[in-house]
Amino acid sequence: MSTNEQLIAELKQESAKTRKMLERVPLDKADWKPHDKSTSIGRLATHVAKTPLWFDRILSADSFDFATATFSTQDPADTNELLQIHDETVAKAVSLLEAATDESLNKIGKLHHGEQVYYELPKSVLLRNFAYNHIYHHRGQLSVYLRLLDVPVPGMYGPSADER
Repeated sequence: MSTNEQLIAELKQESAKTRKMLERVPLDKADWKPHDKSTSIGRLATHVAKTPLWFDRILSADSFDFATATFSTQDPADTNELLQIHDETVAKAVSLLEAATDESLNKIGKLHHGEQVYYELPKSVLLRNFAYNHIYHHRGQLSVYLRLLDVPVPGMYGPSADER
């Protein structure tokens, strides 16, 4: 199995789990946050849904500069719109991975803020560190938010306490 096929398989499997989490987000409480320093549940859920955009940023260019980048915010009106954002970003990520070759995935990519370099690694490693792990990290945060709001948490790697 080629590297891109492995990455696609993982993305599809994990995206289905992420979708289960996003389905449960109570967007009627979109402004709720567990602490003053925390982001709101609506913003966090949208971030999780949009994180697959990083596949394009990593695979389509040799570097990404946070100093010159612009980021758009989008507050979904309802759960269907949140899921649509997720589904569209995942579909685009899969499409980009389908076109990727081992050669392109081994090419060095750089994430930086002006002169400060955060990562300068093979693109396959950047995907792991800044796309996949980023999704998993924030999905974990989202599960805690759901628990604190007493929303049943879906299992990710087996049943959750709410699914026993």
